[in-house]
Amino acid sequence: MDILFSTLIYTILYVLISLSISTIYKCVGFLDIAQGIILTFGSYITYQFSNQLNLHLLIAIPVSILFGIGLMLLVNQFIYKPLKNRKVESWQMLIASIGVYVVLQNTVSLLWGDSTLSFRTWPVKEGHQVLGAYITDVQIITIAACVLLVGLNWLFLERTSLGNKIKAVSSNPELASILGISKDKAVIWSFIMGSGLAACTGILIAADTDMSPTMGFNWLLYGLVAMIIGGMGKLRYLMLGALLLATAQYVSAYYLDSKWMNATAYI
Repeated sequence: MDILFSTLIYTILYVLISLSISTIYKCVGFLDIAQGIILTFGSYITYQFSNQLNLHLLIAIPVSILFGIGLMLLVNQFIYKPLKNRKVESWQMLIASIGVYVVLQNTVSLLWGDSTLSFRTWPVKEGHQVLGAYITDVQIITIAACVLLVGLNWLFLERTSLGNKIKAVSSNPELASILGISKDKAVIWSFIMGSGLAACTGILIAADTDMSPTMGFNWLLYGLVAMIIGGMGKLRYLMLGALLLATAQYVSAYYLDSKWMNATAYI
């Protein structure tokens, strides 16, 4: 049962990361590797406000999410948008996003160091026993938060006018432009949604397993693998891809060794 709970938790985290990547990719047309650093910044800004400035987590977390969103909007405005206006290829945009990630990751290292940090100040308690397995309060909150965020993301895209406009631009930007739908506005909202999801994911991960400057890239790659397996067409396929990835990783860790988890993911 421990494997089952671990698989469930990591499945929904992979879904959240994959949604963050795919939401932006479908609108801008390139893989934004810089989303990995927003995941990292979400956890570190929470640490800064809660542990260093002694603000309550209920204040620190929203501020961290807004910071991550604002940072990516600035990156889009001053780096991605000028490059797009020059009509560069998608692979060049990918390289630019890698450059953004490297610069910002080193900024994290300079500001907070390379050691593992944690914003957990609550006492360590034994988890709740469910069907012979133990699950902690943080893991319960992670599951509930991920389900809520995935549901809200789906409702926004499927049930709102703005969500339909984002889908229209993602599907056919030329036709959307003819119909008077602003691509720039859709791109901005895709960055708001994608960056918000990435920041939330980073905070949830750090609440359970602490944080390091390189954590964002590792989790980003897992999200990419899940997205490649499940595709970006339907949420249910993305969820199946994430489930397959998490199951393969934890089965290999159980029968082989935990050091085989990464190899299993990429195989």
